[in-house]
Amino acid sequence: MQRKAFKMRLKPGQVAEYKRRHDEIWPELAHALREAGVSDYSIFLDEETLTLFAIQKLAQDHTADELPAKAIMRKWWDHMAPLMEVNADNSPVCVALPEVFHLA
Repeated sequence: MQRKAFKMRLKPGQVAEYKRRHDEIWPELAHALREAGVSDYSIFLDEETLTLFAIQKLAQDHTADELPAKAIMRKWWDHMAPLMEVNADNSPVCVALPEVFHLA
C-alpha cells in the first residue's frame, strides 16, 4: 500500500460550501475512486491559510493516474472549481508533499 499526500487551496469564503459538497460526495465518484485503488482518503483544512491537506492510500495495482480521463472526475472538478484554486482544465492545483516521517 502506497500513501500519497498533497495540498490544495480554497478560495476565501468557501469553507462551508467545500465541506457541504464533500459531505454529499457523489456515489459514482466515490465508486470511481475506490475502483481506481484509492482508499482511506482524508482532507484536512488549515483555516488560517485555507490550505487543504489530503492524504490517501493507493493499492499496489492502483489506476489513480487514469482518473483525470474519467468523465465523472472532470464533472467533479467543474463542480468544485468555483471554490478552489484550479488549473486551466478545472483540476485542482495540487502540490505533492514528500513523506519525511512515518510511525507505523
